[in-house]
Amino acid sequence: MRNILIIGATSAIAEATARRFAASGARFYLVGRKAEKLAAIARDLEIRSGQPVQGESLDLDRLEQHPALLDRAAQALGGIDIALLAHGTLPDQVACQQSVDLTLAAIHTNALSVISLATLLANAFEARGRGTLIVIGSVAGDRGRQNNYVYGAAKGMVGLFLQGLRNRLSGKGVQVITVKAGFVDTPMTAAFEKKGLLWAQPDQIARGIVAAVEHRRDVVYLPWFWRWVMAVIRHIPERVFKHMKL
Repeated sequence: MRNILIIGATSAIAEATARRFAASGARFYLVGRKAEKLAAIARDLEIRSGQPVQGESLDLDRLEQHPALLDRAAQALGGIDIALLAHGTLPDQVACQQSVDLTLAAIHTNALSVISLATLLANAFEARGRGTLIVIGSVAGDRGRQNNYVYGAAKGMVGLFLQGLRNRLSGKGVQVITVKAGFVDTPMTAAFEKKGLLWAQPDQIARGIVAAVEHRRDVVYLPWFWRWVMAVIRHIPERVFKHMKL
């Protein structure tokens, strides 16, 4: 039985991933902002896993509360085997362009709060000599584009941080997985026109996350084809790319 901490548990991808882990009888500690939705997800997972589910509602932007949160989760579960960081926001790029405060708030939520939690979890896993840290990032972090570069910058920061963390923890029993998701049909992307083969459902991403854990992957693009899409985009010369609208 695995003890799993999910932060940002009310996100569609996190919920779908939890359901897949629940099939193997995992135990959960769930953290999210929306208490009512969190309680509903917990009840569903209890039925699916046959195990009690605990958790709490918390504003994850309050970094000073992170150490106590992780202590409560570890105590409730009797130790954390897997931690999934799935929280974040999709900021309004145009609004951020006009406001330093909005830009920094988006960076704080999508990068700094993730880095804070990842640091604390990595240190705890390193001390135990085992553990798996999964962080949901985005293909937006692979290259800055005019329509989402604030969000992309945050995801790029997290991706680079995890790369160094993985390098540091190599050989110490700690698995660090970076999930680079493409377009996913979730409430966070409700304003988008969701058409075409590039769009995926949350359970497709969840399936890939569970497979990444089982096969000990480092960086996974989900769905898989985004690895090749982004490889092309990354290799477009800057003198050409700056004139493009992707």
